[in-house]
Amino acid sequence: MSDDVNDTAAPSQAPLGEALRFWLKLGFISFGGPAGQIAIMHAELVERRRWISERRFLHALNYCMLLPGPEAQQLATYIGWLMHRTLGGLAAGVLFVLPSLLILIALSWLYLTLGQQPVVAGLFYGIKPAVTAIVLHAAWRIGSRTLTNAWLWAIAAAAFIAIFTLHAPFPAIVAVAAVLGALGGRLRPQYFRAGGGHGGASRSHGAALIDDHTPTPAHARYSARRLGTVLLAGAVLWLLPMGALLAWVGWAGTYTQMGWFFTKAALLTFGGAYAVLPYVYQGAVGHFGWLTPTQMIDGLALGETTPGPLIMVVAFVAFLGGWQSADIQALFGPQGMLIGAALAATLVTWFTFLPSFVFILAGGPLVESTHGDMKFTAPLTAITAAVVGVVLNLALFFARHVLWPTGLDGPFEWPAALIAIAAALALFRFKRGVITVIAASALAGLATQFLLQGTSS
Repeated sequence: MSDDVNDTAAPSQAPLGEALRFWLKLGFISFGGPAGQIAIMHAELVERRRWISERRFLHALNYCMLLPGPEAQQLATYIGWLMHRTLGGLAAGVLFVLPSLLILIALSWLYLTLGQQPVVAGLFYGIKPAVTAIVLHAAWRIGSRTLTNAWLWAIAAAAFIAIFTLHAPFPAIVAVAAVLGALGGRLRPQYFRAGGGHGGASRSHGAALIDDHTPTPAHARYSARRLGTVLLAGAVLWLLPMGALLAWVGWAGTYTQMGWFFTKAALLTFGGAYAVLPYVYQGAVGHFGWLTPTQMIDGLALGETTPGPLIMVVAFVAFLGGWQSADIQALFGPQGMLIGAALAATLVTWFTFLPSFVFILAGGPLVESTHGDMKFTAPLTAITAAVVGVVLNLALFFARHVLWPTGLDGPFEWPAALIAIAAALALFRFKRGVITVIAASALAGLATQFLLQGTSS
């Protein structure tokens, strides 16, 4: 037996109340993006509490990585469901997201009411170039894990050209990549195998409540009737609010359009939040005009500095879109815009995360029916390769708006460029965490603004 095995008896039980307290705590401390969130869950659930074994944890994670949507939130939902049935899964997923939603609603309101204050403006001046470096680092992380051969490099390059030069819509890029992956999986399967997820499962931390050979509980066994029930419930939970919005504000209403748009976004988040941000930008900024390019960058900066899934930036997008929407202003009046914008953020969060719950509750029993390798991953491997090119385009988009805020023919923001270079060095060379980089960049931006004001006065 290896030295890292904790040779103790498995926990006798994990009460629902104790699990709920953990999921709520996780919702408030889940900084660091999906990697940090998964690391926290692994340390707590596998190593310390031993509620689930290393192998079962990684098996669940590999499934969540194949799905569109935030993998860390889906993993929490999966483990909560495996331990405490449907109620446990719903509670884990909701508590993972709820603190982030409430925090982002408050920060979005402060952003709109105090965003022009010198101190706040200075902080954002430093955060924006840091976000550019963070997105570039995300493209490198995804690429280093995914682009393992010339075929996948070619797909990534083609995706970049398609979105940068041809302005192709993100759904079309995903569809073409999926077709190429399906063909490649048949003709050259050795080049389209999944990268192995998050590592092997050879380590053990002692006997776990849900161990490698623990029989699948009754509620987690596949049943066609149960699958139909979950799919029907998911459809009803989508149709009811959408129908209510249609009756209230009509198809052209901002609330209805947000619900429909972010439902589509939720089904396209292969590769994580960074992958879907170009699609959100195309729709929220370019098509609907819910917010400006600068506000989109500011929203990503807030998303990076708050707990919860990064895809929660959609709450910021919806809050600003609701606040600035003429039809929502007509519904709630000038004094009720906080309520109208908060309702927009809440609705968008509902439509964004509902598919994730359906994927887990419907697909979980199919995953638990076998602990073998996942199949049909070639299209997803190709999609993830395309995501690298899309995210690189996003980094260039942010860089253009941060370094040339008035346009390419305007002045170059050299202080912002220096902050971006320093942030990139901290991420790539010195392996600093996102929160540390953003905090240091915010202070640098604040100092820069005061220095520039001092020299101009």
